[in-house]
Amino acid sequence: MRRKHIGRRTLLVAALVALTLAFIGVTLAGSRWLRAARIDLTADHLYTLTPGTQHIIDGLHRPLKLTLYFSDHATRDLPQLRSYEQRVREMLQEMVARSRGRIRLQVIDPVPYSDDEASAEGGGLTPVNGGSNGERVFFGLVGSALPVGEGEGEERSLSVPFFDPTRETFLEYDIAKLLYELDQPSKPHIGLLSSLPLAGNPAIGAPPWAVVQQLEQLFDVKTLDAGSLTRVGNDIQVLLVVHPKRLPEAAVYALDQYVLRGGHLVVFVDPDAELDTTPYVDSNGVTDDHDSSLPRLFAAWGVAFDPKSVVLDRSRALQIELAGSSLNHPAMLGLGPQELNHTDVVTASLQRVNVSTTGSFDLAPDAQNRLLPLIQSSAEAEKVPAERVLEAASDPTSLLQGYRPDNQHYVIAARLRGTLRSAFPQRAGTPGHLAQSGPDAEVVLVADTDLLSDRLWVETQTFLGQPMLSVFANNGDFVTNLVDNLSGSSALLSIRGRSASQRPFTRVRALQAAADQKFLLKKQELERELAETRQRLDELQPAKGGRPNATSAQQKSEIEQFQQRRLAINKELRDVQHQLNAEIDALGLRLKVVNIVLVPALVTLVGLLYGWRRVRYSRSRR
Repeated sequence: MRRKHIGRRTLLVAALVALTLAFIGVTLAGSRWLRAARIDLTADHLYTLTPGTQHIIDGLHRPLKLTLYFSDHATRDLPQLRSYEQRVREMLQEMVARSRGRIRLQVIDPVPYSDDEASAEGGGLTPVNGGSNGERVFFGLVGSALPVGEGEGEERSLSVPFFDPTRETFLEYDIAKLLYELDQPSKPHIGLLSSLPLAGNPAIGAPPWAVVQQLEQLFDVKTLDAGSLTRVGNDIQVLLVVHPKRLPEAAVYALDQYVLRGGHLVVFVDPDAELDTTPYVDSNGVTDDHDSSLPRLFAAWGVAFDPKSVVLDRSRALQIELAGSSLNHPAMLGLGPQELNHTDVVTASLQRVNVSTTGSFDLAPDAQNRLLPLIQSSAEAEKVPAERVLEAASDPTSLLQGYRPDNQHYVIAARLRGTLRSAFPQRAGTPGHLAQSGPDAEVVLVADTDLLSDRLWVETQTFLGQPMLSVFANNGDFVTNLVDNLSGSSALLSIRGRSASQRPFTRVRALQAAADQKFLLKKQELERELAETRQRLDELQPAKGGRPNATSAQQKSEIEQFQQRRLAINKELRDVQHQLNAEIDALGLRLKVVNIVLVPALVTLVGLLYGWRRVRYSRSRR
């Protein structure tokens, strides 16, 4: 019997060792060749990559290295930022899992005075103050791409300087854009067609406008000549057309076909371009009102634009200095967050855009396309003839005489989307002619050219003998964001803003609204009575400097009664406030009971029932 027992034990040990080795082998093989199953159960699928991001990751031509810098120690007292860091990290990990080894992720805590901190600053990250013990907080992403072959240049590096929680809806877009740009071998090519001297004049020493200098840092800018333009090349990823005046038909046709081929066009027109230097009446008697438009293309696209009307807005008027005095100019507008579309990636982070003598866009009655506003006026705006604004140049306050708001938000800048038709149907037989675009063509329309001028958003200062640009508005950022957005691939453009991961407590808000409605009347009634009681007490109190004996016994008794009533009212007000929070506290208690007691108890009960059934089954088999 003993020998048989030892043999059975040896067999059991051998079986356990074999199972252990098999488990380790299967685990290693699964981690090497099998991809982990991932299920997104969030309401808005926050952790599921959009098809556009998946397309960008699947099409990467070179390996990428991402380094997430997050000041873990410095943010120990900033729970909201730590929570958002978890959101960013999980998004990056999802992209890494999708890339099948083409993207590597490293997370670094750049502690103060370390090499990691210097590396974060060298990578272009922007620290913010406010960490524990006054430490600086780094929270950004640095991406680098190594060349895959000879002759492809040196290692490229780009960054997201700081992950702002207020931009959470564009988190996926910002990271996907970084991946897309890292994968490109060179700067995007953009074209510039303008009748204004944006590029400066080297012959007289006039530098380029600040907006062009900013674009040249990020893009390869090519200036086009309207007189010789017959076709816009496919290498031009974005074309900026600024103040188009009397363009030749060949140039208009080139713009028409460029858009229908899927090109990205940004048009800046103006009812009064203040930086236009051409005389109002030339030597031949030809009148030039300094306005611009693309009437033939606008008509074909279903866009309504009046080059003879200017938008005034007294509630957004900028203050200017004129003849030694300060005054508000209703034709020069400072448009803030309420007028900027914060659901669009281009204007989401902007705080202020300044415009001057701007026009507005609308859709024609028979238009089939969509106009998505980027910048609008307030509802206090009024449209007036451009001639009236010119006449009021010496006294802008005269524009406020007889001012009547139209109670309408005028569209100053917008995306035009849809199927765009050619403005040249008579060329249908021409080889290569396109009659219409695809269903998702897009053109960006801006009804002001003055916003590009330095005077409305930047001023030059001298520091140690060197010119320095001091920015006071986001005009340059608006243009750069537009070009940056449109120069990406169609996959990148398809990535829209997503929901935030911070879910509101809808049940708590509903309880607060119901409690407010239930107890608000009582609270107001008690507050009115308290105010009357205080007023009565002030009337009964003896005047300052008077004799204390001047108050009669009856008045003293009445004063004591009112003081007691005041204390009672204050107590009732506290009771009302307590009732306002009672239901919310009860809901919190119920949630705690469910999470801490009920759910574990149910799990335990299920386990006990399962174990009891197993024991009962074993006994029945015996």
